[in-house]
Amino acid sequence: MSSKTPSQSACTNTEYVLPNDTNVLGNLMGGKLLHWMDVCAAIAAHRHCGRVVVTASVNNVSFNQPIRLGEIVTLQAKVSRSFKSSMEVYIDVWVEDRTSGKKMKCNEAIYTFVAVDQLGNPIHVPELIPETDEEKSRFEGALRRRQLSLILAGKLKPEQATELKALFT
Repeated sequence: MSSKTPSQSACTNTEYVLPNDTNVLGNLMGGKLLHWMDVCAAIAAHRHCGRVVVTASVNNVSFNQPIRLGEIVTLQAKVSRSFKSSMEVYIDVWVEDRTSGKKMKCNEAIYTFVAVDQLGNPIHVPELIPETDEEKSRFEGALRRRQLSLILAGKLKPEQATELKALFT
């Protein structure tokens, strides 16, 4: 199984915010954005491993600013790290003003996917080789985020979280 870079495992998707996508304030509904992010992130994870992937968790979502009716939304998803059978995918959400064309990052999220075989059993995924400084930073942080998630799920004892402990010693 060969290794891949984040750019080889990326997905970019652009959506137009239509009236049916908005709440009574004219803002994109959070659930609609979560759906768009889940689909884009799943494609990135699939491109990384070439297998069926399932959403294991939504680790973090930041709704930093509302997205308005009529704005153009671009989602950029990249696998930030792969583990044995799971992959962390980082999604950046950009909004584009229709009039000026100016793009601004407005939201981000981190999802975890697991690659599965035809019976739904987890299978190994390729290693990820980060290239840029941002990719390296996200790659390094992924292990800490994974350890924290495992502690919160009761699957890892806090004293076993070596990467998290290193932050405080």
